[in-house]
Amino acid sequence: MMEAPRPEWVTQNRVIKLFESLGYHYLGDWHTRVSNSNIEEEILRENLTKRGYEEVLINAAIGKLHTTADTPSGELYTANKNVYRLLRYGAKVRIAVDATTETVELIDWDHPEQNDFAIAEEVTLKGNHTRRPDLVLYINGIAVGVIELKRSSHEIGDGVRQVISNQTPEFNEWFYSTVQLVFAGNDSQGLRYGTTLTPEQYFVEWKNDPGSTAHTADENSMDAALEYVCNKDRMLDIVRNCTIFDAGKKKIPRPHQYFGLKAAQERIKNREGGVIWHTQGSGKSILMVMLAKWIMEHDPEGRVLIITDRDELDKQIVGVMRNAGVIGENDKDVRMTSRKEFIDKLGDTKPRLLCALIHKFDTKKLEGPKPDIHGRFYIFVDECHRTQGGYMNKLMKRW
Repeated sequence: MMEAPRPEWVTQNRVIKLFESLGYHYLGDWHTRVSNSNIEEEILRENLTKRGYEEVLINAAIGKLHTTADTPSGELYTANKNVYRLLRYGAKVRIAVDATTETVELIDWDHPEQNDFAIAEEVTLKGNHTRRPDLVLYINGIAVGVIELKRSSHEIGDGVRQVISNQTPEFNEWFYSTVQLVFAGNDSQGLRYGTTLTPEQYFVEWKNDPGSTAHTADENSMDAALEYVCNKDRMLDIVRNCTIFDAGKKKIPRPHQYFGLKAAQERIKNREGGVIWHTQGSGKSILMVMLAKWIMEHDPEGRVLIITDRDELDKQIVGVMRNAGVIGENDKDVRMTSRKEFIDKLGDTKPRLLCALIHKFDTKKLEGPKPDIHGRFYIFVDECHRTQGGYMNKLMKRW
């Protein structure tokens, strides 16, 4: 008599079929495969060739990726950050000393269909101790996602702790230098997600998209969440536009931050303003970082002005922006210390991001000449309920 499949295998097979329906191709069961890697070079080479890169550039780019992904023990954050930059901005390579530097885009962010999305199961990882993630997601042969599935009778926290322990030097730290998203789920508690080195308490549940018609939404909350997060467009968007490195901590948005960001982007595209309401501690600063980063990368003329009404808030936001790399190392004077400096910087070309207290606006009169402005300014007003209901709002709009 044939033995009935274990519940976790039934779940795993179902999830694989879900990913196949999203356009991922199945690479196989890799539990006996030798030399599983976070960079499957053959797949990456095939994709880059298909996208028209010359072999000499491909060799240089893959070599640079391998070198960058090599993780010294205990240095996962740094290695992951450096790999992310290669994935996000491309591998800049030069095939000869006197040759022009060229960029090899390891992932085609603008054309999802040009990428090879794939999934493998039972991927045995060799290290100090062998581990076997249930599912690994690849884009162009580069491991970007890891999923741990648990049977319904087990706590989802067991899966979260397993994902975390896999990233330690004692186990398979090396594999996670390319990984961008990690998941733990079961059929009774749904899905929790994070990124590399996310502490257990910050793994969160993905809330269903407002108004979504995902075909799995009524069938299984874990499947629905995986479909929401891991469809090709969303996966690329989260990795490309919603990942920041902040003073030793890698961060991706919680659902309310992500949907706030997407709503703000739509308003900006339509040349409209709006209000985002968050409670204390809900991550307003991180949302501002992600939005500012997106604006300055997508609008060459875009500049961002962040207005607060307290010196403490001003310092805090500058610190977060600098830690996340939105403020460059050479941009020293982004906090406006006087009204004259504020006016001068509005008409200058740099820095592209400015921070000022609302009192730096002329508080005495609504008449008079307006300052010269260089670039296209996007204004973020923190704690706007305290300042944007009357006279100060009129002063700002006059400028």
